[in-house]
Amino acid sequence: MPYYRQEQINARSGVHTPRSTLAAWGGQTGAQLLPLYDAHRAFVLGSRVLHADETPIGLLEPGAGKTKKAYMWAYARGAFEDMPGVVYDFCEGRGGKYPHEFLKGWTGTLVVDAYAGYDATMSLEGRKTANCLAHARRKFDELFKANASPVAAQAIGRIAWLYRVEADARGLSCEQRLQMRQERSKPLWEELHAWLRLERTRVPDGSAIAKAIDHSLNHWQALSEFLKDGAVPVDNNWIENQMRPWGLGRKNGCS
Repeated sequence: MPYYRQEQINARSGVHTPRSTLAAWGGQTGAQLLPLYDAHRAFVLGSRVLHADETPIGLLEPGAGKTKKAYMWAYARGAFEDMPGVVYDFCEGRGGKYPHEFLKGWTGTLVVDAYAGYDATMSLEGRKTANCLAHARRKFDELFKANASPVAAQAIGRIAWLYRVEADARGLSCEQRLQMRQERSKPLWEELHAWLRLERTRVPDGSAIAKAIDHSLNHWQALSEFLKDGAVPVDNNWIENQMRPWGLGRKNGCS
C-alpha cells in the first residue's frame, strides 16, 4: 500500500505519520535486511530450475512530480522443489542486462514466457530455456474467445490432455514424473506438433491463427524441455502467482 494512503488512514485515527517518515523507516529497514536478502537470493539461485518473470511498476521521478515505468523482476525456485523460495529484483527497465546481472554464476534451466530479453543471458554455457505452455495456450484461448476459432478450440483440447497427465504426475518424484511424461505426454506432444505444422499450411500468412500457431512452432524446442527433465514444469504459472502482490499494489496505488 503506498505511503500516501497509509498517511491518510493513520490520520483518520489521529496519528500523524508523514510520508517522509514512512519512507525513512522503509529505507532503514531495507538496509538492515540486506544480509537476509543476500542469503535468500543465494538460496533461490541454488536451484537448478528457476522461474523468472517481470511486471511494470510506477517509479516516482524526483522533482518531476510524476511517475515513469520501472520493472519488478521475480526469480523463484522450481515449482517441484521441496523448499520454495522467490526473490524480487527492482530495476529501472526491462532490458536483458538486468537478468544477465542477476543470474551471474548460475547454471540450470530457466522457465520463462518467451520474452526475448532473456535470450542473451540464456545463451551462455550450462543454461537452458524452458518456455511456458500456458503462455502458448493463451494465444489460442484469446483467439477462441474472440471469434470461436475451431482450430484454436482443437489446440486448446489437445493441450488439455497434456495438463491431465501433469495432474496425474503432480505428486510423483522427478524421475517418476519424467517416466510418465515419456510414456503418456510424448506421443501427445508429437501429435500436437504434427497437427500444428499441418494446420499452419491451411491458414493464411499474417492471420491471427497463423500467429498463434507460429508462436508455438517457433519456440517448440524450449516448450519441449519438460520432456527431458522431470524437474521442469510445463508452464510458468508458479512465478506468475508470485507476481500477484505487485498487481494488487498497482491497483491500490491508482484507487
